[in-house]
Amino acid sequence: MAKYFGTDGIRGCANRFPMTPEIAMKVGMATGKIFRRGDFRHRVVIGKDTRLSGYMLEPALTAGLTAMGMDVFLLGPVPTPGVAMLTRSLRADLGVMISASHNPYEDNGIKLFGPDGYKLSDEIEAEIEELIETDMVNSLVAPDGLGRTKRIDSVYDRYIEFAKRTMPKHLSLEGLRVVIDCANGAAYRVAPDALWELGAEVVKIGVDPNGFNINDNCGSTSVGALVSKVREVRADIGIALDGDADRVIIVDETGSVVDGDQLMAVVAESWFREGLLTAPGIVATVMSNLGLERYLNSLKLSLVRTKVGDRHVVEHMRKHHYNVGGEQSGHIVLSDYCTTGDGLIAALQILAVVVKMGKPVSEVCNRFEPVPQLLMNVRYSDGAPLEADAVKKAITAGEAALGDNGRLVIRKSGTEPLIRVMAEGDDSDLVDKVVGDICDEVRKVSG
Repeated sequence: MAKYFGTDGIRGCANRFPMTPEIAMKVGMATGKIFRRGDFRHRVVIGKDTRLSGYMLEPALTAGLTAMGMDVFLLGPVPTPGVAMLTRSLRADLGVMISASHNPYEDNGIKLFGPDGYKLSDEIEAEIEELIETDMVNSLVAPDGLGRTKRIDSVYDRYIEFAKRTMPKHLSLEGLRVVIDCANGAAYRVAPDALWELGAEVVKIGVDPNGFNINDNCGSTSVGALVSKVREVRADIGIALDGDADRVIIVDETGSVVDGDQLMAVVAESWFREGLLTAPGIVATVMSNLGLERYLNSLKLSLVRTKVGDRHVVEHMRKHHYNVGGEQSGHIVLSDYCTTGDGLIAALQILAVVVKMGKPVSEVCNRFEPVPQLLMNVRYSDGAPLEADAVKKAITAGEAALGDNGRLVIRKSGTEPLIRVMAEGDDSDLVDKVVGDICDEVRKVSG
């Protein structure tokens, strides 16, 4: 079982195991050793979001990497997809993003990208974990082989131009009033500027990071402030990014929230009509709504489901040549442009459809009626509650009750001590009962 890596890199409370300077330095040393593959100068790019602990983890990672002879290029605050893009653009051997995504400021994490801009495989992560547990002193380079560190000043301009090029050249956002909530996170500068340069009237919130307020009552996991601002300024659309800007949630002109499933439906149908889909469907996770699957089927498109985590989505997309995928949470992966989820670029694709159709966002982004779905999280202290007989019995009963008209998905969180119980079906009362019964049994066995 992985000791350090979860579903999206290494993550935890800052200055507590495993997010300590010591572990960060060892991660740098281990990855430096693995990706040092010749006598030439090797380079690594390191980006981060706006958490206070980034100031602690960035130099620790840098120390470990330079000790292994890697030259480090510091990007400063930049979206996670920007790190993936710049890893390829700068011909780096490795990309590192210091972020805990949508988590509160107390947490932080380390995401790693290979030279192709894709997140590392399970096999490489396992190799890194093994090296972290060993003494790597014999792998340190000689004094004359130490890496150098350089800060890159053109990061914002590079990423903005990259994002703008994903919009069709003949389209402009002129005449649209857009509220952008950057979650006081990594995109607080680049996202508003990109939208403004494309012609939009931009109203900014969540753009005053102080090290503590990332995702604090703002961003894609807390859209109340965005909804209020959209209504206040009578905006055409609201865009909410998370702390590292790899996910997006949309708010339409009425203040209604549009999740990732609806956004994938919009992009999928638009690209299908224009002959841009590289496969007859899209890739999502087991958490995506049954309504999305039924809608895509009505277009003669398929919905392929993977385990939770955008990395699993991307792996299936690469293997089977899909170019649209994502998660209900707003991780939208458009592989024509990106190797990972990119909230800004996904939002630009939605805006492109809005401009082309000349209709309000509430109409453009209402492609299907979601099937009643309920997700509940149950915290546990230790043990394996899903292995308890009472819990297994409740799960079996729930599956039988939902039958062919619903789905039941139960899994352990990869980043927190939580059991996630999700059910969906045409009968909302039945869905509530199934989830409630299972959660009750999990709580009993969890003490």
